[in-house]
Amino acid sequence: MEYSKLESEIEYKFNNKNLLQTALTHTSYAYENKVSSNEKLEFLGDSILEFLTSIYLYKNYPKLKEGEMTKVRAQVVCEASLYKIAIKHNFSDFLLLGKSEKNSGGKVKPAILADSVEAVIAAMYLDGGLTPVNNFIVKNLKEEIEFASKNVGQKDYKTVLQEILQKNGDVNIEYNIIKESGPDHNKVFISEVKYNGKALAIGQGSSKKHAEMDAAKIAIEALKRK
Repeated sequence: MEYSKLESEIEYKFNNKNLLQTALTHTSYAYENKVSSNEKLEFLGDSILEFLTSIYLYKNYPKLKEGEMTKVRAQVVCEASLYKIAIKHNFSDFLLLGKSEKNSGGKVKPAILADSVEAVIAAMYLDGGLTPVNNFIVKNLKEEIEFASKNVGQKDYKTVLQEILQKNGDVNIEYNIIKESGPDHNKVFISEVKYNGKALAIGQGSSKKHAEMDAAKIAIEALKRK
């Protein structure tokens, strides 16, 4: 398989292409074709990801306490974040899956895509050391880390809004992305939050999650003024 497009996406050119191929080889494909899967690389990548994220937090967020750093890391180093990285860089185009897994939609399963990111991180480390891996992790998680650090130890705005609105019983709260604009590397999302079908507020952010949080925050502020 030709990997130049993926290498361009992740901004790293592998010396050993076999490492990259193994990192993108799911166990289902490995079993069917009698080759190595990405499981061991995934194991290593998970540790490297936590290690480098910890260093980044330690160096860049000196005011955070140990417990707070642990919470931020847990919020950022998770399946959801890794899945977004895989989608952003089109990992699914390069995954090697067995026939049954492919037929059951394996190329879009969050767990499989998240695991492939960890495996690629390990492959990158084995091929080129910590520097390119650190660059990749920081570039892709910097914004998530910043967001998590600002909200550490606090209930997020969506949770607070839900608690406010549910004081008088169950309610239906929904968030909808009503607009997105800008290039892939610098998108802006507009989110609307509704309460029992009634529009409460509109927010924006550089990700769907951030836009929803912003909408919830604006809704809370509006309710406090009433």
